[in-house]
Amino acid sequence: MRQYENVKFFGENREKQRSYYIPYDSLDKALAFKKENSPYYRLLNGIWQFNYYEAEEEADLNEKKWDEISVPSCWQAKGYEKPHYPYPVDPPYVPDKNPCGLYSLDFEISSEEIKDEMYIVFEGVCSCLYLYINGSYVGYSTGSNLQAEFNITKYLKKGKNNLKAKVLKWCAASYLEDQDFFRYNGIFRDVYLLRREKDHLKDIEIKADTKKITVSHSDYEIFTSEGVSLGKKVEKPILWNAEKPYLYTVVVKKGREFIPFRVGMREVTANKNGLFVNGVSVKLKGVNRHDTHPTEGWCETDEYLYSELLKMKELNINCVRTSHYPPTPEFLNMADELGFYVVLENDDEQHGFNARNATWPGYDDSGLWPSNNPEWKSMMLDRMEKSLERDKNHASVIIWSVGNESTFGMNTAAMLAYLKERDPSRLRHAERASAIKHVADVDIRSQMYTDPASMDKAIATGDERPFFLCEYAHAMGNGPGSMVDYVEKFYSHPLFIGGCIWEWTDHTFVENGVPKYGGDFGEETHDSNFCCDGLTFYDRSYKAGTLSAKYAYQGFTAELKGDKIAITNRYDFTDLSELDLKIVLSVDGKEVKEQLMMVEVAPHKTEEIEIPFRLPKDAEMNAAIIIYLMKGKEVLGFKELIIDTKLKKIKPGAKIKLTDGENKITVKTGDKEYTINKVRGVITSIKKGKTELLATDMALTVFRATTDNDRNIRHTWYDNKIDHVHQKTYSYKITGNKITFDCSLAAVSRVPFMGYTLSYEFFEDGYVKVSVNGQIGINPALKECLPRLGFEFALNKENDKFTYAGYGPYENYADLKNHTTFGVYESTAEGEYVPYIRPQEHGNHTGAKRLSLGCGLNVLSDGVFEFNVSEYDTATLNRAEHIDELKKNGLTNVRIDYKVGGIGSGSCGPYTFLPYRLLNTEKVDFEFYLK
Repeated sequence: MRQYENVKFFGENREKQRSYYIPYDSLDKALAFKKENSPYYRLLNGIWQFNYYEAEEEADLNEKKWDEISVPSCWQAKGYEKPHYPYPVDPPYVPDKNPCGLYSLDFEISSEEIKDEMYIVFEGVCSCLYLYINGSYVGYSTGSNLQAEFNITKYLKKGKNNLKAKVLKWCAASYLEDQDFFRYNGIFRDVYLLRREKDHLKDIEIKADTKKITVSHSDYEIFTSEGVSLGKKVEKPILWNAEKPYLYTVVVKKGREFIPFRVGMREVTANKNGLFVNGVSVKLKGVNRHDTHPTEGWCETDEYLYSELLKMKELNINCVRTSHYPPTPEFLNMADELGFYVVLENDDEQHGFNARNATWPGYDDSGLWPSNNPEWKSMMLDRMEKSLERDKNHASVIIWSVGNESTFGMNTAAMLAYLKERDPSRLRHAERASAIKHVADVDIRSQMYTDPASMDKAIATGDERPFFLCEYAHAMGNGPGSMVDYVEKFYSHPLFIGGCIWEWTDHTFVENGVPKYGGDFGEETHDSNFCCDGLTFYDRSYKAGTLSAKYAYQGFTAELKGDKIAITNRYDFTDLSELDLKIVLSVDGKEVKEQLMMVEVAPHKTEEIEIPFRLPKDAEMNAAIIIYLMKGKEVLGFKELIIDTKLKKIKPGAKIKLTDGENKITVKTGDKEYTINKVRGVITSIKKGKTELLATDMALTVFRATTDNDRNIRHTWYDNKIDHVHQKTYSYKITGNKITFDCSLAAVSRVPFMGYTLSYEFFEDGYVKVSVNGQIGINPALKECLPRLGFEFALNKENDKFTYAGYGPYENYADLKNHTTFGVYESTAEGEYVPYIRPQEHGNHTGAKRLSLGCGLNVLSDGVFEFNVSEYDTATLNRAEHIDELKKNGLTNVRIDYKVGGIGSGSCGPYTFLPYRLLNTEKVDFEFYLK
């Protein structure tokens, strides 16, 4: 056994974990809280010497030839090997050929510094670190996302000194770091020196509740957020919460050091009535977050991280689960300041043990799992202790989590017991407690990807602990769907305290402008694009799912009640009078009146207001009240309320008598000439003057390019071959202005799954009414649902512009549309493209009443239809695995759909909820007009 394969050897000569802080040399600097201005803090980030070795035994501390690398960084992001996935499950052993990175840095120590205690701090190193100063061994550390601090005083000399760090790709501790992400290595977080007095404080603990602040050291002073001294006591506390994150500054004084802490006064409790902050019931509207950057791997600057958190605030997110390890320590300072409830997770995930056999054993009680092996207890407890001790002073941390996807065992229980004794002021969470039916000593029950019906069953058990979805709404690719359904479920019962979307952003590594994923780097095993599952794209830009989450998480809702609007405040600590309401009257997709209002609605309360407009009784397509919640010019949320009006019906002119031709019927009406093939029952030509508009037939189809969230049903679709569907026309008849075909749809090599009549009615003023009436489900083998049902055709490329009256301007689906409003919008086929990392179905629009295509062809309906306009045909989208594989077919591809199935989150969570599916038993009555 090599030393780093010994589970008992997980750290040597490290300092005992303390709370995170930086000392300053003056009170003013301490209150400013800018660590770069402290003379006692010296950041060592920059260009270091570096050598990569394919095997650690080849590393030579006396190496003379060096490359250069930036620190912090991940060496895979700098051209040294590729991101790799796991190795054989043989704990605690790792592969014999263990790659290694050797770092070297020369640095100066002044005559003043040599008089004091000098420490070096590594905030993140994967997977383990051997440290040497001036050729002498200093110590060893594991825990990739844990802080490692070494006292290097006795190794230093005045003047030039040399640091060497040997970093191994794998060690025994790697078995505890089997998270779903790209595997990187190196010194990926900050490295810095701390100069301390000989008799400095070793640790500082600050406890704050709703009444007082208690500090472990006697010499301290409390300041308001404005910098006013309060001495040692807060007389009238202003409490901290995620909506109003008020922070005091506590400055601890020892010798020449001034050590500041931002402190929030708050209390967290849980009982049968839910989760409470300062005695107020709160819902966690959360997201899971990994460290990931599209070109730098796990390495993110503080500025980049801060911008991420600002985006989360913009999206109404109030909770972050640090999946599945502690973040960089500055993250917690930012969370305190900006206002987030944090589920601080220990650096422990072992779920690769699930796949240790050819058959999936699941979360069993095998002693092979570190969680259930006493040999691993000390290492696992060390990780939990280091997580807690570093971040114990942060108001934002309201829940400690022992880890993720690691079978619940004796060591899991030991970590929970440690947390209960060490810090009873916070709640305790263990995701795998669900595997032992929630009998563990945790404060909240937690499950992943539970559908709403199963949530109801969970609270029907009589267990009165709050129920938390630590992961839900899997945001892979196009999605997630049903965000609003989930949030409404959270509000349906006090025990449902919320959840965290999986996850914040897509994991990818971008090469030559192309985002890559598992399998693109020659890995022996991988999960393909399964880590491309973010609520935001890898560059943190937004998609429809992002905006849907913002809508679901917004701080209010509303409904029409006669001539009044009932507004419900879903904020926990904010009265709506602190914000503005803009009430808009929209008629036929155009805003015709608006009124800015200030309305007092206390948190969790509902108030009724008078509608400030006279409502229309008639409309052509739609009338609605739209309520915008505003903070200055920023839209925090909105609610569209449809007004019950009498809608105008389309009234085509006189009927045109049809003449039966040999194989086709050609009809000229308005400015167009239509040709229908009598044998196949399809429109084969639409001419405007002498110009042919159609590039393909207008055919009824059911397939769409599969989404990532279709991954568990698409094989059913493929097995039933519905990506290759044929229409069969059995007979036809002409009655006046109407030609009716008796048809069926069948997949190749399969019996028909739908019988229907297809008819075309012609009117002299240019209207052509297209109708489909039938029944899905003739073929009993067609399980569950269809992807969609509607007409597909293509126009010439130059006809890519279009205008529509429907839901937009963003793509939307049956269960992914609340982020849009009914309006009149303009777009192009190119503008409808959404660059999902693995190309897939996108660009749909629901609730359409009108569509005017650039060629002059119009689609209208008394009901509603869905549509899609794209530069890509379905087969191309379905075939491509990366964006650079997408090839335009040179046409404008159009769909006019009866219904498109919802999106769901079935890539990991539940498939599309029943109301949003196109069921295999559905009766179809679909009609629209062409003009």
